[in-house]
Amino acid sequence: MNKEMSETLVRTGPGTAMGNLMRRYWVPILLSSEIPEPDSPQVRVQILGEKLLAFRDTEGRPGLIDEFCSHRGVSLYFGRNEENGIRCAYHGLKFDRNGNCVDVPSAPQACKHMDIKSYPCIERADIVWAYMGPKDKQPTPPDVEWCNLPASHVFVSKRLQESNYLQAMEGGIDTSHVSYVHKFEVDEDPMHQGTKANDYIKADGNVIFDIEKNDFGLTLYGRRNGEPDSYYWRITQWLFPWFTLIPPFGEHALGGHVWVPIDDHNCWAWSINFHPRKPLSAEERKHMEEGKGIHCEYEPGGTFRPKANKDNDYLIDRVAQKEKRAYSGVFGFSMQDASLQESMGPIQDHEKERLLPTDRAIVMARRMLYEAATALQQESEPPALDADQQRVRAAGVLLPRGEKPQEWARIHLADGMKKPVYSI
Repeated sequence: MNKEMSETLVRTGPGTAMGNLMRRYWVPILLSSEIPEPDSPQVRVQILGEKLLAFRDTEGRPGLIDEFCSHRGVSLYFGRNEENGIRCAYHGLKFDRNGNCVDVPSAPQACKHMDIKSYPCIERADIVWAYMGPKDKQPTPPDVEWCNLPASHVFVSKRLQESNYLQAMEGGIDTSHVSYVHKFEVDEDPMHQGTKANDYIKADGNVIFDIEKNDFGLTLYGRRNGEPDSYYWRITQWLFPWFTLIPPFGEHALGGHVWVPIDDHNCWAWSINFHPRKPLSAEERKHMEEGKGIHCEYEPGGTFRPKANKDNDYLIDRVAQKEKRAYSGVFGFSMQDASLQESMGPIQDHEKERLLPTDRAIVMARRMLYEAATALQQESEPPALDADQQRVRAAGVLLPRGEKPQEWARIHLADGMKKPVYSI
């Protein structure tokens, strides 16, 4: 990838081509539980390079506003959340959740000149989402399957990843690595163990991909040897611009991710598990809360920074690596991935990479993002703004060796939320 394309893809701040593109979609901002009740303490939030403040007003509505007061630039983090607004602690200016200045004690007539930036918010799946783009271009709310399930059916976590969003998201698109970095943990992890899929993944690391471009993004068909007369197909979905849906493992909960830039050097990795038609069991939820599966343990203090991080070499255990208990010596699916992605540096040097056939989906995703970002500069509308296009599902399936997975998917995954979960 040349330098110009790389720079376009990794820069997401205000006014950048990719930043403008991402602002056309609903953006996951923070967990609803971070602002748990009306008039609870406000929370600093940085998304797409913007320093913002999230709060829940007296009526329980979430708000997302500029962190800084329009008067003298004081951080409203030190203000008071009261009576449907944030009041600056310095001179008493007050702002509602829409950024309107509703009180200037020393000069009431100045209110109309003191408004600050704000973004509309909604809540789905215990996440506060915001729309940060042009007001007249607001799309319909997100409609990925887990967004609209009962709370009992869904578990959501987030973690800080200290790398650019692109190299993090590409790990979610690249499913060939499952046969390697996760190889020794799939049989022990409670969210993956006891499935036939594990046998096929471990037995055949030479995955072969067919990639299909469609209205919502990409469908990845990863082929491994199954039984003597069949192939095992793992069907992954990448939903433009930042969702991934993971092929399921047996009867375990389905999974997915969202990769959201904090700034150019850090991102939020959102991890979601869900059952479409039944609540998560108490045991499943306990494992997720403990950081099993695609989730992780955190450092103390509520920072969402993983306990295993670059400052402690991700708690790498060379003995476990030698004894084949952890392929890279790092434990935990999410940190096995993050340790390698962060090792590339905050922004990977894309000009040095030498891609392989298994990277076709990454190349196509990069091209789709780049073309959409540059086309938006020419006022062409971005793809996949219609939330109905997000109503798809990942799958794992054994198919006869002569059968095309695309043909199977058109029958069994079209409007997939109405179909059974296909898993091995």
